[in-house]
Amino acid sequence: MDRDQGGSLVNVTMTVNGAEVAADVEDRTLLVHFLREAAGLTATNVGCDTTSCGACTVLLDGESVKSCTVLAAQADGHDVVTAEGLAMRGAGEAGGGELHPVQRAFRREHGLQCGFCTPGMVLASVSLLQENPQPTEAQVRMGLEGNLCRCTGYHNIVRAVLAAAAELAAEPGEPGEPDAAALAAGPAEVAP
Repeated sequence: MDRDQGGSLVNVTMTVNGAEVAADVEDRTLLVHFLREAAGLTATNVGCDTTSCGACTVLLDGESVKSCTVLAAQADGHDVVTAEGLAMRGAGEAGGGELHPVQRAFRREHGLQCGFCTPGMVLASVSLLQENPQPTEAQVRMGLEGNLCRCTGYHNIVRAVLAAAAELAAEPGEPGEPDAAALAAGPAEVAP
C-alpha cells in the first residue's frame, strides 16, 4: 500500500466475493480503498468520501453499506460482495457465470448510462429486493434515495429494479440460492 501517512498497520482478513483476502493496511484505511487497492476490485467507486452518492455501495454480510464510511478493520472477518462478485458463479470458482437478475434487468431496461453509479446502484437494488421482494415504484425510489445518478433521471433504474423483482418472483433461485418466496419468508426460512 502506498498510502503511508503515519497510521499504524493492522492485518485485515475478509471474504470478498467468496475468496479470502488478507492485507496489512493502515488502521484508518476505508473499506472502499481496501477493495480497490488490496483486493484489486475497481467496480466499487470513490465518488464523494462523504456517504452522499452511493457509488461505493457494497454488500457487507448481505446488507448494503457505503464502503467509504466503513473502515477495512471493521469488516475484518466479515463477508463482502462487490459488483464483480454478484454474477452467479455458474462456471465454477473462476467466475464466468451468468449475470445476477438485477444486473440483467439494468442492462435490459437501460438503467445505466456512464456507468459510474451502476455498481453501487445495482448492489443497493439487490439489498432492497432482499428486504422487499415486491416493492412498489415509490418503495424503489425511497429505497434507492441514498444512491445518486447524474445521468439517467432514475426512470429506467426504477424500471430495472421492478423488472428484476418480477424476474426473481417468477423463477426459483439457483441451487443453493433462495427464491423470492424464501427471501420474503425471512432469513430463518432460507435453505442453505
